Amino acid sequence: MGLLSTASFPHGKSWLKGLQTASLDHSMWFHNEFKMDEWVLAVIESPVSARGRGFNRGLIYSRDGKLVASVSQEGLMRLSRQ
Repeated sequence: MGLLSTASFPHGKSWLKGLQTASLDHSMWFHNEFKMDEWVLAVIESPVSARGRGFNRGLIYSRDGKLVASVSQEGLMRLSRQ
């Protein structure tokens, strides 16, 4: 949910409170070997968030600055009825 939550920021909502969300599609590509139990930096952005959908993409870097993975996700978002 870390990727999809980025698309909710411009709307001042959260999937924890106020939004119902569902992932429509997601992918992850590995470019280099790395250890997930070590420090990594995830840079995530949402270039578009509108009409009940959000698109998100991210880059994951190892401690030494090497790009180790890329991710993307599209999801549905709607206001909760609660």
